[in-house]
Amino acid sequence: MDINADLGEWYGRRNLEVERSIMPFLTSCNVACGFHSGDAYTIEQTIKIALQHKVKIGAHPSFPDREGFGRRMMKVSKAELKAILRYQIGAIKGMIESLGGVLHHVKAHGALYNWAMKDEETALTLVEVVKSIDEKLIIYGLPHSEVEKASKALEMTFWSEAFADRAYESALTLRSRTLEGAVLTDLNEIKQQVLFFKNGKIKTFNGELKKLEAQTVCIHSDTPKAVEVARLVSEIL
Repeated sequence: MDINADLGEWYGRRNLEVERSIMPFLTSCNVACGFHSGDAYTIEQTIKIALQHKVKIGAHPSFPDREGFGRRMMKVSKAELKAILRYQIGAIKGMIESLGGVLHHVKAHGALYNWAMKDEETALTLVEVVKSIDEKLIIYGLPHSEVEKASKALEMTFWSEAFADRAYESALTLRSRTLEGAVLTDLNEIKQQVLFFKNGKIKTFNGELKKLEAQTVCIHSDTPKAVEVARLVSEIL
């Protein structure tokens, strides 16, 4: 099973210690595109580190929301959203290719990710833009989401994603970060969750056991003990 992490989400960081420490445990990564975080130097260095470790690289576009780290909902027109996505994905694709690599996938970030999973028009817009850039790109998203439906409708490859460090609601959506228990930090709790993933299941926040088949598992690099979590997940999977 693929293991991914959101990386390059810094400003003015010159040693990128998290990226260097976590990359050996990953098989793919999602690089910030500058709209929610990441400056040009950080993005470039993150790409170089991924290439050194032969980790597949994806674009991690978001709403233009640096102040809120891309976690605030923004209402934009379809035309504007297309431009927002094309600008970010195109920039990352160009940087990767100029450094000798290939863009592997696209995974939306934060509020854009969550909204696209449940809104048909946003999901279709996301998939349409990705397809227009490169039909071979893979799209990461929640299973049974609008993004999965749009990917199938437009004949794009979709990978179902599970989150090692996030709690789930009964509808198999991620528990809102505004609520208690949304982010998992206890290593034993994370271990149990990943073991469930390995067996195609998930235990929701209220204790329900449900089916969840994933092709990639995400680790957030900005959560406590991120490198320890990555090591643990790689040992299990």
